[in-house]
Amino acid sequence: MKLLSIVIPCYNSQNYMRKCIESLLTGGESVEIIIVNDGSKDSTAVIAEEYASSYPTIVKAIHQENGGHGEAVNTGIRNAAGLYFKVVDSDDWVEQSAYEKILETLENLTQENTPIDMLVSNFVYEKEGATNKKVMQYEGVLPEGVIFSWDDIGHFRKGQYILMHSVIYRTELLHECELELPKHTFYVDNLFVYLPLPYVSKMYYLSVDFYRYYIGRDDQSVNEKVMIGRIDQQIKVNKIMFEQIDIRNVENAKRRKYMMNYLEIITVVSTILLIRSGTIENLYKKKELWKYIKEKDTRLFYRLRNGILGVTVNLPGRVGRRVSVAVYKISQKAVGFN
Repeated sequence: MKLLSIVIPCYNSQNYMRKCIESLLTGGESVEIIIVNDGSKDSTAVIAEEYASSYPTIVKAIHQENGGHGEAVNTGIRNAAGLYFKVVDSDDWVEQSAYEKILETLENLTQENTPIDMLVSNFVYEKEGATNKKVMQYEGVLPEGVIFSWDDIGHFRKGQYILMHSVIYRTELLHECELELPKHTFYVDNLFVYLPLPYVSKMYYLSVDFYRYYIGRDDQSVNEKVMIGRIDQQIKVNKIMFEQIDIRNVENAKRRKYMMNYLEIITVVSTILLIRSGTIENLYKKKELWKYIKEKDTRLFYRLRNGILGVTVNLPGRVGRRVSVAVYKISQKAVGFN
């Protein structure tokens, strides 16, 4: 059995997928690389087959009709043969020395028969044109170099969250929680991280800058203009987070608090994008989203609505919306996201 399965969802990725694949091949035979060609129209399929032919014991190429990023991840999970599972997007890559440390750690844990549910590492915002690279790391929040539980974690700062780029899950855990991401929907990476959390008990943190998260293409899904154009999909993901997990029933106070804070930041992102669009239709959708949350869970609604972020993005009137956007722009620069 392979130690780690890595799925690369690919859609029209011919211009950058090679860099991604080459960075992952340095893991050698302990790694399984699953390239999922999600109905690409360019040479993605040809490149995937090229690597599968050149590295038949490491690379697997799977071709499917277009189902979106989530369905490509679903395909990866269904076909994964590794003990652990990682998603690496085709325009991103990994840093070799950090990669080696992660594989060494997973190997040691396996040999010692001390499996974990989730391994967390740092990621770097590789933002086009930025001279200073923002690193998302968790030192002082997560214990380093030891297996730990939710009771052992510290306080996460606002904007400091475990994202898809940070996480490696135990493959069987993803089967246990029956994770199935929606088709033809962007921003499902939040669901990939969030939905398995109630099943996570044993964790491990390595403070290495492993994942390099590229930001800069105009057509990238996290480009703000693109996100506003796809705001209905962001809202869909936001609502699924409320629908699939009743936060009140989540065991362990620290886990529940973390998940509540995660819900808060996703809801704030949805809200601020609706405000940023500037259309009457989207301002109505903003009201509808908060109405939906109130009807779904009144107590959680007031927890989100009366928090600092909830108050900030719900300031009344045109002036209030301008203040909300100004605070958002400051946060963009401070955190380094798009």
